[in-house]
Amino acid sequence: MTVHLTSFGPGKVILLGEHGVVYGQPALAAPISRGVRAWAVPAKKCTVELPASLKDEHAQTLERAFQRAAKVTGHPKVLVTLESDLPVSMGLGSSGALSVAVSRVLLEAKSAQPASVKAVERVAMEMEKEFHGTPSGVDHTTSARGEMVLYRRGSVRVIRAPIPVRVLVAIVGERPPTKKTVGALRERQARWPARYERLFREIGRVAKEGADAVTKGDLEALGDLMNVNQGLLNAVGLSSEGLEAMVNRLRRLGALGAKLTGAGGDGGAVLGLFREPEPLVARLSREGVTCFVSQLSGPRAL
Repeated sequence: MTVHLTSFGPGKVILLGEHGVVYGQPALAAPISRGVRAWAVPAKKCTVELPASLKDEHAQTLERAFQRAAKVTGHPKVLVTLESDLPVSMGLGSSGALSVAVSRVLLEAKSAQPASVKAVERVAMEMEKEFHGTPSGVDHTTSARGEMVLYRRGSVRVIRAPIPVRVLVAIVGERPPTKKTVGALRERQARWPARYERLFREIGRVAKEGADAVTKGDLEALGDLMNVNQGLLNAVGLSSEGLEAMVNRLRRLGALGAKLTGAGGDGGAVLGLFREPEPLVARLSREGVTCFVSQLSGPRAL
């Protein structure tokens, strides 16, 4: 390889269906405009330059994940550097985005050809195992596809909208590790399995109805489903006072629907579905809210 290679892995949001995938239900997920970019340049061996801002334990995990990808791709002789504009540990799929960006750039460095989506997903899954142990697969799959998907383990269906589907992503704050939130939920589910099975089955139904609403361009229905989903997530103990406050704030500002995205807990991110979310960014930013707009599906303005 004599030229620089670059690859982008978008972050993701769960529009409908958090945690349902773990219990055999579908989730409606979509890539966002922010993510992780990876560059590869010729080097004596396959290495990664770790961002200086990473904490020691995160740097060690990233190094191990990179070595997994390097092994699977045949150790192409490149130095990989990373750049991200994606908030970390906010439920926006930062590790999945990183895994996709790194996997694609290593595959293309080795073969000198565009990498297939399946190949990127396979390598990224190896990295995600290092980050999460037993990942659901929704994060890196959504990032690798670059399109909204209805994801269920063993099944991926691309969902396309006839009109733009745009959300405002608002950051609430730091949240507990996903492992802690998931573990507490698993304990409740083990104690009252029938009850939680009913709730997750309903979350799965909401995700499927949401996919239909997107394909029909029915934003009102999609927004209502987001509100219903938020109620269900609250019922299974995944919301918090801070998340609920932001959800209600976005609804008061005219959101068709609003809900948390990702693992939940005491912080993370909230989505608000708006027909025109852009004007609200400046207002919320002035009020101290970190937020941005992302289009999840549909035709884009030229």
